[in-house]
Amino acid sequence: MKAIKAGVKSPQTTISGIIMILMAVFGAAQLMLDGDPATTPDWNVVAAGIVAGYALINARDAGVSSERSGAD
Repeated sequence: MKAIKAGVKSPQTTISGIIMILMAVFGAAQLMLDGDPATTPDWNVVAAGIVAGYALINARDAGVSSERSGAD
């Protein structure tokens, strides 16, 4: 719930995080579904993209004050 509240108040980093996660997931799906069994996703890269996207979702924009973001 806290991430959702932060996302509403920090839209730039939240949108960037969502895009990063989608790129990681769809990139892996593209490699898995291309019909060539020799191409496989690098799961370490996919996991890193998802973790980085999650971090961006929970991050605060530079122009957002602590009070506005609800930071403790």
